[in-house]
Amino acid sequence: MTAVNHDIKIFSGTANVSLAENICKYLKLPLGNSETSVFSDGEILVKITENVRGAEVFVIQSLCNPVNNHLMELLIMVDALRRSSASKITAVIPYFSYARQDRKTEPRVPITAKLVANLMTKAGIDRLITMDLHAGQIQGFFDIPVDNLFATPVFLNHFNGLLEEPVVVSPDAGGVERSRSFAKRLKASLAIIDKRRIKKNEAEIMNIIGDVENKDIIMLDDIIDTAGTLTKAAIALKNKGAKRIFAAGTHAILSGSAIEKINESPIEQMVITDTIPLPENKRSPKIKILSVADLLGEAIIRIYRNHSVSSLFV
Repeated sequence: MTAVNHDIKIFSGTANVSLAENICKYLKLPLGNSETSVFSDGEILVKITENVRGAEVFVIQSLCNPVNNHLMELLIMVDALRRSSASKITAVIPYFSYARQDRKTEPRVPITAKLVANLMTKAGIDRLITMDLHAGQIQGFFDIPVDNLFATPVFLNHFNGLLEEPVVVSPDAGGVERSRSFAKRLKASLAIIDKRRIKKNEAEIMNIIGDVENKDIIMLDDIIDTAGTLTKAAIALKNKGAKRIFAAGTHAILSGSAIEKINESPIEQMVITDTIPLPENKRSPKIKILSVADLLGEAIIRIYRNHSVSSLFV
């Protein structure tokens, strides 16, 4: 990666500074100087401590826990940059929260993903880069360009040559398109978990569609939250004669007892990315973290130079 001009600047919120630093290493650029402080009543203050007048600015901030704090910090930082005369502001949001609230599933509930899109646009964001949106149609909630990147190349590099007779398994019907595309690139077969949700954050595995006996399995998902679906699916797959079971997920929230479930499950390895930082208390020998810093860095430089981003995934 060759160095770029001085009129591009990279800033980071506090959500995932290590990822931002690795992106800057790829770009051969320094991380922009800013200060974030919190008043005693919880209000957030962001101060940009270097000149950004006329610069094209990229702000890196994952909307991970605490989600609302990180969202407000992003909006406030964008407002500060806009008032400091930055020429263009692109928000780089590796993990876009509220994406699971993308439609009305019952009466009198909000479409929060659309609300968040409105807030970002109103704050002054000119373009959005994100990764593996839970619902692709969220791109249409924005009246600005949205680049939805995929962690597929990172996972393919890891799994290529690692498995024998691989089968990519979608943990639910909603992930079939993602799993089919991954299976095609990996030259693997496809299977689907037919599940019935009992209640919020709990799912019962009902059936497995496809041949998994004596096969190496990769379960692919975009978000791993409680890990209940994946671990129950792993048990069902093992009962159907699967040989080795791997799981891959872009956004590792790993809430509640997720780590215990993973450690006690037949999953041999769970591969995640660093879109969300993984604290020490959520580490496990079964979990391997792959970085998406180079992928995001390449997308940033292609956007800056008006080159194709979609060709990254051809």
